[in-house]
Amino acid sequence: MSGPDPAQWRQRERARLLAARLAVPAAEREAWTARIAAALPPLMPWQKGGILGFYWPVRGEVDLRPLAPALIATGWALALPAVTDPAGPLEYRAWAPSEALGPGRYGIPEPEGGGAPLWPDILLAPLVGFDAANYRLGYGKGYFDRTLAALDPRPLAIGIGFELAFVASVLPRPHDIPMDFILTERALRPKPAG
Repeated sequence: MSGPDPAQWRQRERARLLAARLAVPAAEREAWTARIAAALPPLMPWQKGGILGFYWPVRGEVDLRPLAPALIATGWALALPAVTDPAGPLEYRAWAPSEALGPGRYGIPEPEGGGAPLWPDILLAPLVGFDAANYRLGYGKGYFDRTLAALDPRPLAIGIGFELAFVASVLPRPHDIPMDFILTERALRPKPAG
């Protein structure tokens, strides 16, 4: 007897987790987000002045944009991802809250300028789901995995999401890359050793 088809399972689980996240009242998501936002800066003091791969929140994701001014003030350069090749990695471009953004490939705002790509020292990755091995379930396009595989040196990868996104296993595929840390409103989970 075989198990569930991984692709179909991931599609169903992704839909279930997105619905669960969007069903949480906005005030509760904001309280959870505040806890996550308070826990993030202590992860980064060892590298002030680096490049932080940020993200623009969609579909009820954790919104860390209010942290941007404080991060910039402590010397971090922020960069948002842009989809320049649907089958390739993300390209990170400089961003500050005052800069104009344009519509990206999936309707997610991206920096309008085509300046030189930046290579993040730390990459924040929103997640739809995650498991105990720190594998991330995203929207199914593979951008973050391709990006982590392409960047050398590889940035520290921090998955950002809510505790309700935990599943026993995301049924990782061979090319999936686990996050170094998963940060939720309840815990900071380092990638298991080994």
